Amino acid sequence: MTAPDQLASVRYLVDDVQAAADFYTAHLGFTLRTSAGAAFADVVRGPLRLLLSGPASSGARATPEPAVPGRNRIHLVVDDLDAEIGRLRAAGLTFDGDVVSGPGGRQILLTDPAGNLVELFQPAAAPSR
Repeated sequence: MTAPDQLASVRYLVDDVQAAADFYTAHLGFTLRTSAGAAFADVVRGPLRLLLSGPASSGARATPEPAVPGRNRIHLVVDDLDAEIGRLRAAGLTFDGDVVSGPGGRQILLTDPAGNLVELFQPAAAPSR
């Protein structure tokens, strides 16, 4: 098992590795760490390492059925959700649904070029004392 101070990794299956790497680095503040052409790339943002596995990657095997429960997604905290939505819409990016508000904050789901979900989340303001 990896040490607690190492990066946490999440794997996303993508149909176009370059398009996915460009999406995460250009729009969401990730940095390209490794690229193996059309097969694989990994991008990093803070302690998160996102593994982008294309069809030629050994990691591209889909999870066996039934693995549908919550439609997993990475969760990125933002300071101003409305500003992020405006910036990303202006860049031509696609959202899956509208903003949802709850007691913990507000969120919206963004889709990457392969249809993987990215949750953008703005925490609710802490109550003043």
